[in-house]
Amino acid sequence: QLQASGGGLVQAGGSLRLSCVASGRTFSNSAMGWFRQAPGKEREFVASVSWSGDSRLYADSVKGRFTISRDNGRNTVYLVLNSLEPEDTAVYYCAARGAPSARTSSTSYSYWGQGTLVTVSS
Repeated sequence: QLQASGGGLVQAGGSLRLSCVASGRTFSNSAMGWFRQAPGKEREFVASVSWSGDSRLYADSVKGRFTISRDNGRNTVYLVLNSLEPEDTAVYYCAARGAPSARTSSTSYSYWGQGTLVTVSS
């Protein structure tokens, strides 16, 4: 129901754009979020966007570097990662809430994709 793509290997300071395509039922009227999990660490919130796109939330660690957006006509949410740092290395997961408001807690999300790996070399 959620298919994430766009991960890869990039040097520090570089950029990537992640995409997540959802089925219509999963995407409709749903806030979307991105989370990440680094090796040996717990999954953490990265960014969330409301169904309307008017509200966006970011983790402090990515604020000013990452941008979340969505295209409701394409059932797709994006995450642009700029000024990447080795600490951003993780598997990035997209998630759908099933409700319209953006949230930071992973427990607020009902649907999860399989993840895409981002590796940032120093």
